[in-house]
Parts: sequence; structure tokens; C-alpha cells
Amino acid sequence: MVAAWSPESWRTKPIAQVPDYPDESVLQTVESTLSAYPPLVFAGEARRLKQELGKVAEGQGFLLQGGDCAESFAEFHANNIRDTFKVMLQMAVVLTFGASLPVVKVGRMAGQFAKPRSAPMEAVDGVELPSYRGDIINGIGFDEASRIPDPNRMMNAYNQASATLNLLRAFAQGGFADLHQVQRWNLDFVKGSKQGDRYQAFAERLSETLDFMAACGLTADLVPQIAETEFYTSHEALLLWYEQALTRQDSLSGDWYDCSAHMLWVGDRTRQADSAHIEFLRGVENPVGMKCGPTMDPDDLLRLIDILNPQNEAGRLTLIARMGHDKVHDHLPALIRAVQREGRKVVWSCDPMHGNTIKSASGYKTRPFDRILAEVKAFFEVHGAEGSHAGGVHFEMTGQDVTECLGGAQAISDEDLSARYHTHCDPRLNASQALELAFLLAEALKAGGRTATVPLAEAS
Repeated sequence: MVAAWSPESWRTKPIAQVPDYPDESVLQTVESTLSAYPPLVFAGEARRLKQELGKVAEGQGFLLQGGDCAESFAEFHANNIRDTFKVMLQMAVVLTFGASLPVVKVGRMAGQFAKPRSAPMEAVDGVELPSYRGDIINGIGFDEASRIPDPNRMMNAYNQASATLNLLRAFAQGGFADLHQVQRWNLDFVKGSKQGDRYQAFAERLSETLDFMAACGLTADLVPQIAETEFYTSHEALLLWYEQALTRQDSLSGDWYDCSAHMLWVGDRTRQADSAHIEFLRGVENPVGMKCGPTMDPDDLLRLIDILNPQNEAGRLTLIARMGHDKVHDHLPALIRAVQREGRKVVWSCDPMHGNTIKSASGYKTRPFDRILAEVKAFFEVHGAEGSHAGGVHFEMTGQDVTECLGGAQAISDEDLSARYHTHCDPRLNASQALELAFLLAEALKAGGRTATVPLAEAS
């Protein structure tokens, strides 16, 4: 018998990667206040995303999921949101046009405020303080006051997420995403670069195609997708007090939805079958994701799939592989074979970021671009060999001109990292590096994932 689920049933389960709030009464007040606030997203939007992901699971689309590693209160600015949205549009249109596949666009935006950490404490110059866990929990400043978990930060996160969603909806539906604007999406610092020039040439080809379509009578009046796009939000469902407070029962279906985002995922550190995080996600009807690292066992994976997607519904569950560039061939095939053997319907996505983090010689936490490429390459190779659909990618990236990941066409070196290293947590791809990856992915998808070795290897 499966135990009954409720929005608060997670509280009876073991939980990790969450803070100890010093004042329970303040936490309860914030929870109560948030539970009365309007939802950030709507059940119908989450259902629509699930339908689109269902097509990806059947091999008829591709998932592009990307955005900040951890959104910050200090860097909240309309221009930053716009520039990240621009890069997502650029990547999506390159993939769609180059690979002839519809692309489902999901941002790590409007809610990606909490981060799991490898240790509960961190030490600097002999001083030990609680780890920074994201702006929704505590402050990044290395002092005792900043690191105290404060429930009121959830209110700030809600307000910032609401404003971000408002702007994203305006961009997606208000003309900014019109394909006729494709040449204007190139960010200034990318223009004149190898990737910027390549994108500009691509944009001119697309403009010619749109002109031909218009001459044939296919305009935005008849094909709305030319002038607008669907854009969804996602984040790791880590801080469960916040997630429960924004969970609502749909008046049409009676089902429960976490209305903090369209899609939620559970991380590799919190995916235990009896954990609070799995318990919460099993009961909401949003599409959900699960990170799968090199320690994932095939039997455990099947057990978790049964918990999170008992009806075997296409589009409900995305498996996000984050193995590390040198572990994909050793660990991913067994997981794919287990899923195929049992007939489970899932989207397979590749997170080439989290397994490839290193410390540079100068002491910066970084990710070598060639290792990111190598993991994507291996992901496509394995799926090609197993006859399954390499269905998506999951990147930490930004539209800002940062220097956080080594390499790429810009050839960012260890000495360059300090120039514009702005992340609050993990290193992100900048727009040029993200665009470089999009062209490589388009080539791999066009090849059906079977002969991706040549273009990916040449780029690295």
C-alpha cells in the first residue's frame, strides 16, 4: 500500500540540505503568509509543459534547460534577466533551425535561490561559519550575522520570482521573441567574436527563410509561433517550507501543483527513496526532474521512477545525468538499459556542469569548457549506441560577460578568471560559450546522436 500523500507529508521523512532556523515562530509566520499569496505559475501551464516534455520523451523534441546556478538578490536587474533570456532564445533557435526539432525552453530562473552544499560549515583564515546556502536562506557575506538562516528571505525570493516571471512572460509573448528580431538578440560583447559572427550568418539565413514564408502567406497571423514563444521556469525543490507554502490544489482537476515553478527537480544529494524531497515531489503533478550521478544504481533508479512516475506518464519525469566527463561511458549505459528494459517513459537530459567542477591553480572554482564538451559528446555517444533519445541539456549559464569557465572560443585562461568572476556559487558559461555549445548540439542532433564525435571533438 502506498502511503497517503499531502503537501505536508514530507515533514515525517528524513531531510537533508536544509537549514536549522533559530526561531520556529518566525518560520511559521512566513509559511502562513506565503500560503495566502497568489501562485507564481498556474496548473494549466505546468500541464502544457508536461505535454511538451511528453513529445521529447518520444523522441520528437529537445529540452533546453538553463540559467543561473543561484539567483541573487544583489544582482536582480531587468537587464540581467533580459540577457539570459536572449541567450536562451539564441540557443533554442539555433537548435530548432539546425536540427529540425522543436525545442522546449525551461529557465533556471524565478526560483533558483537555494543550493545544496558539500559541507554544512566553511572555514576562511581559521574562522568557521555555516555555509552559504543561497539568498533564500542566508547571506553570502562571510560574517556571523549574514550566515544566520532567516525565514523572511523567502518573502524576498517570492517577490523577486514574481517580478522575474512578469518580465519573462512579457518578453515571451510581447514581441521580443519574434523571430524577425533574431539578429537583435546578439549581445554586444559577443558581436565580432567567432561565435557572434557565426550566429549573425545564421540569423541572416533565418531571415531569408522568414521572408520566403511570408511570400507564401505564412505570417505570424497564421503561425503565432513566429512572433511569440513558450518559456517555462524551473528550480531545485530544496527548501521545502517554501515549496509547500506555494502548493495549491487545482480547482479544475483537484490535483496538487507546486506553483512556485512549472518544473521542479531533486538533486543528487537528496534523492534517497525515503527522503523528504522525494516524498514531496511524488505528490505534485508538475513535471519533475531527478539528477542522476555516478553513484546511481540501476535498481535504485527504477525504484525512484516508480515512486515519482507510477503511472509511467510521458513528460512527467526527466532524468538529468551529471556523471563527469570521464564517467559517462562507465555508468550511463546501465541506467539507460534498465529504463528501456522496464519500458519506463522518461526524458534523458545531460547536465555537463556539476560533475566537471575543479579548483584552478589560482584557487578559483571553475569548469573547463573541454570537459563540458566531453561530457555532452559522451552523452550523445552512449544514447546513440543504446538506441535511445538524447533528449536534452541542462546548463548553468548567464547572459553576462563573465569569466568563470575555462576555455571555449574565447580561450579563457586561469589568469582571466579574476577579471569578471561574479557567481554566488558555481561557475557559469557566458553567452559566447553557451552559443558555441548550441551550434555543436545542433550538429549532433542533426546527426541523430550517432556521429556526434566529429563536430564535438573538433570544437574541443
